[in-house]
Amino acid sequence: MRTLQPTLEIDKDNIMKKKELEAQINAKKTFLCVGLDTDPNQIPAHLKKQKDSVIEFNRQIIDATKEFCVAYKLNTAFYEALGAKGWEIMEQTVNYIPSTHLKIADAKRGDIGNTSSQYARAFFDILQFDAITVAPYMGEDSIRPFLEYENKWTIVLGLTSNKGAENFELKRLQESGRYLYQKVLETAAQWGSVNNLMFVVGATQSEYFAEVRKIVPNHFLLVPGLGFQGGSLTDVSRYGLNKEVGMLVNASRAIIYAGEHEDFAKESAAIAAQYATEMSTMISKYVS
Repeated sequence: MRTLQPTLEIDKDNIMKKKELEAQINAKKTFLCVGLDTDPNQIPAHLKKQKDSVIEFNRQIIDATKEFCVAYKLNTAFYEALGAKGWEIMEQTVNYIPSTHLKIADAKRGDIGNTSSQYARAFFDILQFDAITVAPYMGEDSIRPFLEYENKWTIVLGLTSNKGAENFELKRLQESGRYLYQKVLETAAQWGSVNNLMFVVGATQSEYFAEVRKIVPNHFLLVPGLGFQGGSLTDVSRYGLNKEVGMLVNASRAIIYAGEHEDFAKESAAIAAQYATEMSTMISKYVS
């Protein structure tokens, strides 16, 4: 297992800004984001007997992987499906993640302005996430309430990993012949800045990364789809990394469900360490 430089401590009340995120990436030589998409039915059998099985699972995963990653992403659907208890678990998990790590709510929100304002309050003020994913298809006024939060990140869906991306995102516009996702990136990039706006670009769409970087060369990209979805770290790194790294590549199931027994967290750590080592190589190869 490789030796890592000490984690930089950030005393910012769980707020991560661009320079601090970049400092973490540079110090640890990794741009790994661990997805805590925790399904109670898939956690190890010995934990299912515990009252707080999901939060205990999350704690052990965080403890085992935190030195190999710079961010955690919670797909909120896995917690919302548990009702009120799920929201408590989500809050406890966010509070347990170290302040040195970016905390992402993968909530894919976006609605009329006053509704989005309440979503922003829920995830930024109440749950204390640092970032949230949003859907841009209702336009700027549905995204603006998130962007108005100082020192928070809004992560706009750009080109997603799922097959359904072909239904809309990869349709060509009649007026220009360009893909819809390209118009989304160009337009949404004007709503914020590189300091508060990221874009989701799926790892399974690696052939489009070069074009994405032409449109948003300096924005961070959140890249899901590694591991079980078949995305290639080498391909997305070759075309997606910029001079400041500029990417967070997420792995969820491949890491958190690596083990089934009482030592599951050790197996998760081993997979996270493997990803981190590969990312260190990609940084050395592609970041000038």
